[in-house]
Amino acid sequence: MALRLWASSAANALKISSSGASRAAPAYSISRYFSTVLDGLKYSSSHEWVKNDGSVATIGITDHAQGHLGEVVFVELPDAGTKVSQGGAFGNVESVKATSDVNSPISGEVVEVNTKLTETPGLINSSPYEDGWMIKVKPSSPSEIDGLLDAAKYTKHCEEEDAH
Repeated sequence: MALRLWASSAANALKISSSGASRAAPAYSISRYFSTVLDGLKYSSSHEWVKNDGSVATIGITDHAQGHLGEVVFVELPDAGTKVSQGGAFGNVESVKATSDVNSPISGEVVEVNTKLTETPGLINSSPYEDGWMIKVKPSSPSEIDGLLDAAKYTKHCEEEDAH
């Protein structure tokens, strides 16, 4: 099933007809660079995603970002209780290519940290939107989430950025 979904998504991204069978639209889109962008999340132009679950927002780095970083070997994250500011660094990710700051797309207080990343930082590569989440934040300005990019705008942003 997963291979068929990937193949049909790849065919769609490449504008190739898939065997004429009708299929439901996936809950994500794939840019022509094959980075997964999930519908229903919000994105920052610095490649972090936010999943708003009411009073708590989950934050991580995008598939596009992890793809550019390469294999992640170390992650440094803040402690619960730390205040984060929109656009400010809250941690960093070290890969085989580089060390990069991770910026918070929203302001608030860290209420939970993904401790699995200490032992298995590669979860950011294998599952950036699920097991590779980084922090959960109680937003201090929930309206900041509305100002972030939706999936279509983020995909366009990535395509434009990669074209340069």
